Amino acid sequence: MSSLEPRAGRRCHNAVNPLHSTVYFSPDYAKELAGIGVEDTSAAYFAGRAAALGAVGPGTVAATFYNFSHELIARHLPAVWDTASPATVLDARLRAVDATLRRLLGEDTVASPEMAEAARLALRATEACSRPARPLYAAHADLPVPEAPHLAFWHAATLLREHRGDGHLTALLSAGLDPLEALVSHTATGKGMSPRWILASRGWRRADWEAACDRLRERGLLAAGGELTEAGTALRADLEEHTDRIDLAPYEHLGAAGVERLTELGRGFLMAAAAAGAFPEGLTGKG
Repeated sequence: MSSLEPRAGRRCHNAVNPLHSTVYFSPDYAKELAGIGVEDTSAAYFAGRAAALGAVGPGTVAATFYNFSHELIARHLPAVWDTASPATVLDARLRAVDATLRRLLGEDTVASPEMAEAARLALRATEACSRPARPLYAAHADLPVPEAPHLAFWHAATLLREHRGDGHLTALLSAGLDPLEALVSHTATGKGMSPRWILASRGWRRADWEAACDRLRERGLLAAGGELTEAGTALRADLEEHTDRIDLAPYEHLGAAGVERLTELGRGFLMAAAAAGAFPEGLTGKG
């Protein structure tokens, strides 16, 4: 029996994960990747997130990222590694993280006791993460922990993000949702990415989107107007609860007080980053 409140781990993840994600929307990231010769935005994203896996090809990235079109990935991988090695990309990514967090949060926050505390708590949580069947987490867990607290916090947030994400793919497979069905159903909750953003960034066509909608309607999960049915809502809830169960270990290890404090700190950093324009308009929603 867990000592944590229900969904405490999920709430903590929801506070910490978006701050990790800010780097991929950051002009600092685009600048650093362009500086090593990777100018295309899709290539930069694939390279930056996959570099911990080594010089992988499109199949590995399609499997581990799950919701991107293999066709889009194959336009950029493995060719991107001829421009910049995985080690070079990882160095550029960390420089971008440094610049992004300093710009969004300010020098005082980056150097604050609260940031150092958040790093300690997040790293403590990662001690209970596990490698088996979690390839993106496992690859990042083999990277060194940066010394600077704000970079250590971002590194730990990355580990927690990929640990939960790898587990979430297991839940999606168990639910029988393919990559685009997973995106469509998540968008229908009102919490996922907007269809416009998905089609612009994930490599899918409008016809692909509509076909996924049709498949979900055939299963009784999506209504004619694009909203989830009662069964669809229950499925999405079950997915998150399944993910919670197999992602419980790091938060149980941290303990209830630690999880509450990390959630509080993460939310504070996230609100400051969002207020500073960390996320593009139109990223989420059903429109």
